[in-house]
Amino acid sequence: MRSPRGFRRTALAVLSAGVLLAVAGCGGGGDRTAKGTTGTAEAKDVLLQSLASPGPGPFTASTARVTAPVSPTGTPDAEPTSATRTVHPVSGAVPGLYGGTWSVAACDVERQVTLLADSEDKARAFAGAAGIEAVQIPGYLKSLTPVVLRADAQVTNHGYSAGSATAFQAVLQAGTAVLVDSRGMPRVRCACGNPLGPPVVTDGKVAHRGERWPGYDPARIVAVEPGVKAATSLIIVNADDNTWIERVMGDSGGRDRAPDDQPPFEPDADLLFPSPGRPTESAPPDSPPSDPAPSEPASSEPDGPTDPGPGESSGDFGDPPPEEPWEYEEEGYSDVAPEPTQVFPAEPDELTGPDGPMEPVEPMEPAEPMEAGVGDVFAG
Repeated sequence: MRSPRGFRRTALAVLSAGVLLAVAGCGGGGDRTAKGTTGTAEAKDVLLQSLASPGPGPFTASTARVTAPVSPTGTPDAEPTSATRTVHPVSGAVPGLYGGTWSVAACDVERQVTLLADSEDKARAFAGAAGIEAVQIPGYLKSLTPVVLRADAQVTNHGYSAGSATAFQAVLQAGTAVLVDSRGMPRVRCACGNPLGPPVVTDGKVAHRGERWPGYDPARIVAVEPGVKAATSLIIVNADDNTWIERVMGDSGGRDRAPDDQPPFEPDADLLFPSPGRPTESAPPDSPPSDPAPSEPASSEPDGPTDPGPGESSGDFGDPPPEEPWEYEEEGYSDVAPEPTQVFPAEPDELTGPDGPMEPVEPMEPAEPMEAGVGDVFAG
């Protein structure tokens, strides 16, 4: 299991803070942070958006579908335990972050595509905030997965005003229908068709605007981070019977099934906030399991000298150097004694030739020395 990575704090460009203080509308001034998008000043003002609230400047009418209520994690009906605002980073791949109903999509994706196609200006602004081209909107929306949040989550929301997408910080209530990408990041809020982005969380005092819902706790807000890698499915909680559902990415629930590998905790576990034994994102499947300890410890010293086989290294000397041979010709040393050089002639019965054994050759008798006479010396 992997622990969630530390939350990355990014900076957006500046928009006049007074624009967001009036939650009834979104101004058009400010510095551009993306194509057709204006950003917040220092993210010191956060708008609370309940389930039914479309918020300022909705892009479209609601495409959220009425499904069974999803029980949030923890105890949402309890009174807040702390007034201190705390935003907890959590991976979008963590099972149980999202919920839904078996074979029922939380959003009507096809209707969302149609509503955006009805307005070229809104489509252009939506695409700019999403980082795509307007012609890519249908394919982009159909690649997302409709689910609902199971915890209050801070996001960068985008309202539509004067032909532009205006960015502001918002906390979405648990139970909000969203479309998420393959890394588990919320990308569209279905109640208003607004594009969503990662939140901008700042230190210091933050003003919460809007009406608080029952069970809202400023110390229990999540900030979703991208999963380690793109996933092919999400493990969500079934709102009907509090069981697990594996939902294929980009699917509206038609291929829902029970996961083959059940998460090692119950669907109602309060896993999104720090606690002992908190489960986190799964480790890569190719991680090898730990080998069990041997029943008898191996001896630290061998019983006697050993001779490594071919391709093996000696336990006494370690592996051979990668580029140096064991024999050094220039010094004349070798680990293996060379064959003795033949010095003396072989016995007769050991001589062989190209055509087989050779007949031994009898040694020649030495000639007798001859005595020279006086007549021979002076002859002729």
